[in-house]
Amino acid sequence: MGRIADLPPEEAAAYRSSEQPPSDFAERWAATLAEARAVPMVPQVVRVATGLSLVASYDVTFPGFGGESVRAWLNVPVGLAGRLPVVVTYNGYGGGRGLPIEHLVWPSAGYAQLFMDTRGQGSNWGSGGDTPDPHGGGPSGGGFLTRGIESFETSYYRRLVTDAVRAVDAARALPGIDPDRVVVTGISQGGGLTLAVAGLVDGLAAAMPDVPFLCDFRRAVDVADTDPYLEVSRFLAVQRGAVERAFGTLAYVDGVHHAARATAPALFSVALADRTCPPSTVYAAFNAYGGPASIAAYPFNDHEGGQAHQLARQLAWLRDVAGIRPEPA
Repeated sequence: MGRIADLPPEEAAAYRSSEQPPSDFAERWAATLAEARAVPMVPQVVRVATGLSLVASYDVTFPGFGGESVRAWLNVPVGLAGRLPVVVTYNGYGGGRGLPIEHLVWPSAGYAQLFMDTRGQGSNWGSGGDTPDPHGGGPSGGGFLTRGIESFETSYYRRLVTDAVRAVDAARALPGIDPDRVVVTGISQGGGLTLAVAGLVDGLAAAMPDVPFLCDFRRAVDVADTDPYLEVSRFLAVQRGAVERAFGTLAYVDGVHHAARATAPALFSVALADRTCPPSTVYAAFNAYGGPASIAAYPFNDHEGGQAHQLARQLAWLRDVAGIRPEPA
């Protein structure tokens, strides 16, 4: 695999972003989440038949941004007593929640898992999504990065990050779940959402952002040579006067700024041949992270990262480092 147009590995590992959060970053997110949380969190939970004997599956609907319904799968190991820790999982770009039988590793290890559907996505790969995004917006460049990019208020990712925060609220409200042992994780876009939630939600037990997307946008757009970051380049090639406005909106989503506000123990991963999420942008978030954090690097991998090898690391790290075990507390 050829070199990517990023820093050499040792320089990438030390890289820190020079970007600063907007002056009203904390206030605007606080207002957004307060508005969303004005809607009572009463998840609807319906048992679904899957043919599985050792994992019970539930179709969960909870209020997200604007009180709008967001779907999720809850998978719970059968036969464990007491309140369980829960792994709230966010999906990659373009994918939906799929089928409950696709999410079996964490319940097989004794954890509950809440896998959030991604509003408006779910038709690019995988087994589909079930949550619409009932919002229009101004001109965008295809995909989701530039959808509503004219302002923080209209930004697609303002809605999606709010959904992700409310997924934690929903998990804490579910019967049989220990609200003090909530872990957040996800790959790529899911990793970026993990960082946002880690910075916006208090009392998380752990965060595991895997090859995270949505980090250090100006550098990512300069360096990445594939979608989704190229969506921003194509948009700005047409909307020539929108550069500062676009990056100003994206700054509210930037995983670097959210990471700096996070305190939960974290396990990152980075792929050093990653053309989709350049390694320096992942290290920018890692080096800004406000809590104790470690990172697993995969020197020869593109955006697939560590795959099952990283999942094995997560299973061991969650038990042995973060101390989050499936046995009832």
